[in-house]
Amino acid sequence: MLDSRSYPGLTYEAINGHHEGSATVRRTVFTEDHEAFRETIRSFIAKEVVPVYESWEAAGHPPRDFYRKLGALGVYGIEVPEEYGGAGETGFKYQAVVSEECARAGVTFGSSGVHTGLVLPYLLEYADEEQKQRWLPGFVSGDIMTAIAMTEPGAGSDLAGITTTAKLSEDGTHYVLNGAKTFITGGVLADLVLVVCRTAPYDPKDRRAGLSILCVDTTSPGYAVGRKLQKIGLRTSDTAELSFTDVKVPVEDLLGEEGKAFGYLTHNLVQERLAIAVGAYASAAAAVRFAVSYVKERKVFGQAVAEFQNTKFSLADCEAQVVAQQSMVDRALELYQNGELTVADAAATKLFCTESASQVIDKCLQLHGGYGYILEYPIARLYTDNRVFRIYGGTSEVMKTIIAKSLGL
Repeated sequence: MLDSRSYPGLTYEAINGHHEGSATVRRTVFTEDHEAFRETIRSFIAKEVVPVYESWEAAGHPPRDFYRKLGALGVYGIEVPEEYGGAGETGFKYQAVVSEECARAGVTFGSSGVHTGLVLPYLLEYADEEQKQRWLPGFVSGDIMTAIAMTEPGAGSDLAGITTTAKLSEDGTHYVLNGAKTFITGGVLADLVLVVCRTAPYDPKDRRAGLSILCVDTTSPGYAVGRKLQKIGLRTSDTAELSFTDVKVPVEDLLGEEGKAFGYLTHNLVQERLAIAVGAYASAAAAVRFAVSYVKERKVFGQAVAEFQNTKFSLADCEAQVVAQQSMVDRALELYQNGELTVADAAATKLFCTESASQVIDKCLQLHGGYGYILEYPIARLYTDNRVFRIYGGTSEVMKTIIAKSLGL
């Protein structure tokens, strides 16, 4: 963890504080309220997460009650309207603060990012009033944890290839859901899962038509959690296979309109990609901080590693990349706040930040030498956790395709 066991001779504050001489540009994207929230999250992480994080990794997820603690702290209700128990704030900046503080400490909040960053926008935008009254209070408190199930064994980035089906019953009261999903983050502990499925036969002339979103109660007969997938990173976030065998889903649990899901899914991709970019930038910044702390203390051939020119040049290059990432992230946060972040903007931000962060974290791990390969050191967790940023939310190759289209290519 982030204490003297990982960095002998250093205090927790020294490891997690801003390193001296940082070239990081002063930020103006956050208000005093955001910074006060940041201090709350930072203290919460130090008290409730860091001391027990290794046990979470061993279990593959935090204890279920931890999510209720986040609910009590107000993390899940920031963007939820007050009538449903939330704070009624708008925008993504508070979620960005949470992401940055988790990366700063080298930890995660399990599947919470999916709960607030991916699922909540769908509920706020497409749920009807009755559904909001039924689900959002529990969402805010952490009593109802959510996940979204899109990916299938044979359909990853190609959402139009989804084969899970939901047929309306003859009496029109419910859908009968059949199929399977994989790589579902939060799938083990979720209470409500948004399942993307086909409610109309596949049409090769319009592959995107006929998809719908059903909100499935995980206690429903026929709903099953399969393997909990073992990942190289993000090991406190439960990722599972799901299967549906004649699961009856009331028509009242259809989200939005039948057949409109493809449009809903693409609508939320801008925020999802912004969230990934923020996480990548924050991880890179944390990696530089960890490396600076380490090389100042580690001695080789009778002198601190920090005294070698190669160390100075490597970290200078890393810091320059972090500054560039921060600039892109902050610009994207402002554009998103103003409703101006385009699909191409989000793709460019995700592409640059995730690719650059991978380079930075790799260099910082190298400066740790053999210790960088040991999971006791947070740089090792950053290295493995960061790798998926170039895959989910659309691969780097997909981002390049989107950017190329915006150039008219």
